[in-house]
Amino acid sequence: MTVKPPPYPTGHALLAGKNVLVTAAAGTGIGFAAARRASEEGATVMISDIHERRLGEAAAELERLTGRRPPTALCNVAEEAQVRALVDAAVAELGHVDVLINNAGLGGNAPIVEMTDDQWNAVIGITLTGTFRMLRAMLPHMYRRGTGAVVNNASVLGWRAQERQAHYAAAKAGVMALTRCVALEAAEHGVRVNAVAPSLATHKFLTKVMPDGLLEELEQKEAFGRGAEPWEVANVMMFLASDLSSYMTGECVAVSSQHP
Repeated sequence: MTVKPPPYPTGHALLAGKNVLVTAAAGTGIGFAAARRASEEGATVMISDIHERRLGEAAAELERLTGRRPPTALCNVAEEAQVRALVDAAVAELGHVDVLINNAGLGGNAPIVEMTDDQWNAVIGITLTGTFRMLRAMLPHMYRRGTGAVVNNASVLGWRAQERQAHYAAAKAGVMALTRCVALEAAEHGVRVNAVAPSLATHKFLTKVMPDGLLEELEQKEAFGRGAEPWEVANVMMFLASDLSSYMTGECVAVSSQHP
């Protein structure tokens, strides 16, 4: 049984007047969906990614869909200098940043006894350490303003086990712990830090990198018989970024229909 997704949502001005920075927003995944939904909710959006061509294509597509072309900046979150440059560029371009959506992450598929140091370090470096770098660079700006919201992208694998995903699961569990700890530090400055934990969000890029049969197997574990549309995850990000979640911080919200 497969339950189809609902119609694509209309905007409700949840982020009207806010400035939003989204990392890893090129392509067809959650980052692009978050940038689109933020724009549709009234925000002024800036997007970044490591892929120059795909970043330009994403900006053009967002302009086609929303009528507004977002400013862009290249950034590899594994490089401290590029992270600092991105934050400086966002502040210069937008004036200030109200919302940071930390979407950059890297997956992989390897049994632990065959996993190389390079495979482990790449996933940890982008997914966990990259999130840490973005927080370290952006939070002082939000602290000075006494307001702000951060939404990190974690995963249900931070709670649940899956074969051949030790590095990714460890990184996402780290993002969850990082979210909780930083939220306590940021609260006194009026800044909220939360995370989403999707189970499975399907898009074109994902189908290209997953081993044969794995996507279908994971879809069968979902109560709706399908993965989430990326915008279904982005919807929850919009809630966490908006004032509707004003009392929430340090939370990791599962966006999942997966059976236990």
